[in-house]
Amino acid sequence: MENKFKYSNNNKRYHTLDYENHQKHHGKVCKISLNASFSCPNRDQNGNGGCIYCSKLKSGEFAGNQHESLEEQFTKISKMMHQKWPNAKQIAYFQAGTNTYAPIDRLKETFEPFVEREDIVAISIATRPDAITEECYRYLDSINQRKHLIVELGLQTVHERTSKLIHRGHDLACFENAVKKLRALQIEVVVHIINGLPYESKQDMIETVQYVNTLNIQGIKIHMLHILKDTLLATLYEKQPFHVLSREEYVDIVVTQLEYLNEEIVIHRITGDPKKEELIAPTWLLKKFCVLNEIDKEMVKRNIYQGDKIIKAQK
Repeated sequence: MENKFKYSNNNKRYHTLDYENHQKHHGKVCKISLNASFSCPNRDQNGNGGCIYCSKLKSGEFAGNQHESLEEQFTKISKMMHQKWPNAKQIAYFQAGTNTYAPIDRLKETFEPFVEREDIVAISIATRPDAITEECYRYLDSINQRKHLIVELGLQTVHERTSKLIHRGHDLACFENAVKKLRALQIEVVVHIINGLPYESKQDMIETVQYVNTLNIQGIKIHMLHILKDTLLATLYEKQPFHVLSREEYVDIVVTQLEYLNEEIVIHRITGDPKKEELIAPTWLLKKFCVLNEIDKEMVKRNIYQGDKIIKAQK
């Protein structure tokens, strides 16, 4: 069947990362998730225990073992990836913790070995907008001059009331400033948002996507809130149970968000990916491919594509 959406190579109705990687790197690309043992200023400095949904692994459940060197992590995970995709190119993804939260010397010690490797096509750095110093911006610029660089920033929600509830630890102005500075350096920006945050409505979540459209960003990761053991969120859920989205509700919200999302923004992730042994709720997230299939089917059922609302509004 001929694909009708110009930013997809596999009949998806949204802008797929696989399509984008083939355009930029001319083949299959896999991300090697690393744990460089960085801490987080939201935990260390703000006195609020950090973001309420963050686990003890600092959002690095699927990153490498922090007790191994980065080289050992990369080699081990790369070997597993190549068993599945023998010819895949690789991105070094610094996932766990806040990966610019350190002196420049340590950042250089961490990133430079991977910047210099010819078998790595890009560096992806997950961090916080309040943890990038002016000196760090200059260093990120240096990396970007030598290697394709992606910086991932957590927005989660545009609503300040929710931001305070989840202990995000920075305001919207801080986030916007970081995006502007990174884009002024022509660094690719990927933004994380979370659906199903406590007490947010469907309209609240749509408004977060509408806000994202106003930014000069290149990619987005859409997560479903999941409640993990031994987190502040788990404590809140136990004391004040809040509504957790059903799979049907999540699919409906994501499909609607995609209608509102600029078609040029790449979808890097479209659901959560928790570890079974750590998950409290929702358990339907464990069937990741069922969620992906339901999103595809709903888009076909509604006969919509990413960005349709924007295109119709322009006519």
